[in-house]
Amino acid sequence: MLEKKCIGIIFGGESNEHYISISSAKTVFKALISKTNIDRFMVKAFYINKHGVWLENEKSLELLKEEDNRNEAVDKYQVLPKGEINFLDKIEFQSIDIWFPLLHGLNGEDGAIHGLLKFTQKPLVGGGILGSALGMDKILMKKIFSHLAIPQVNYLAIQNYDLSDVNVKNNLSFKIIEKLKLPVFIKPANSGSSLGISKAKTKSEIFKALEKAWEIDSRIVIEEGLDVRELECGIIGNLKLSVSEIGEVCYSTDWYDYDSKYSMANQIIIPADIDSQISKQIKDIAIRSCRALNVYGFARVDFFLEKISNKIFLNEINTIPGFTSNSMFPMLWDASGLNIDQLVAKLIYISSDL
Repeated sequence: MLEKKCIGIIFGGESNEHYISISSAKTVFKALISKTNIDRFMVKAFYINKHGVWLENEKSLELLKEEDNRNEAVDKYQVLPKGEINFLDKIEFQSIDIWFPLLHGLNGEDGAIHGLLKFTQKPLVGGGILGSALGMDKILMKKIFSHLAIPQVNYLAIQNYDLSDVNVKNNLSFKIIEKLKLPVFIKPANSGSSLGISKAKTKSEIFKALEKAWEIDSRIVIEEGLDVRELECGIIGNLKLSVSEIGEVCYSTDWYDYDSKYSMANQIIIPADIDSQISKQIKDIAIRSCRALNVYGFARVDFFLEKISNKIFLNEINTIPGFTSNSMFPMLWDASGLNIDQLVAKLIYISSDL
């Protein structure tokens, strides 16, 4: 018997995906203490509340064992004086063998937590700083894919504009209408779970959508909206990347927004009903795009399949995809022969070469 490895789960965070992170962490925690894994792993947890305050292991584990994700009681009394931090006091560097960061969005998926954990000199589950940062930033990601001729929908990038100025918004709205076919999707460059994203069909809608995106990020991406199917696949591995079955999300809403992503009403089809050549193309592009951004460990790669032309377009790479009960990543791998307990263990083994 190998000695038990101590897995350090980090979850919560100040991002707008705080509660999704808690749900993901609960799924991973249950997998680590399952009958399959209880003899292999022990868990220590570190919750970061919405104010950026780190909680010690005992209180963090209590949160992971609760049924309700929206327990505000912990946050109310955990606010530090302005300018103070406490993570150096709360991280038990020496006791952790392998880190498992599950911070979605800013300060997590963007590589920030990877940079912090690198100083502990312990392996972590997932990619490194560079791949995480590039995968999170939609503008840089798209520029790299454009350079490599990886197929994407037509887009514009907006940076360094003051969108509190009405004239600026007016000029940008005209530019968008001139350069792209309507409707368009307007997105913050750094966000997840479709937060801050709007579909705009008219100039007035573009105006409002720019304001909404700018509340989250001063850098914005505008994409042409095509009539598409939403296809996704999972990636795991380091030197060699493996691709899961390809899945399709069928939703009843106008587009795949935040509410749709976490709705039980979606129909998930795995494997997706697509031609074998399209399937091969998706898998090839998934590996090629991950290599281009230096993404490894695990990720979910999202695609559009245009209905009228059957053309494939790469949408984005998610370097810390959700592990919630409604999340596509664990479902894709379950359909590919790895249940959640096996998947979590495999990700740990990949990260640490066990």
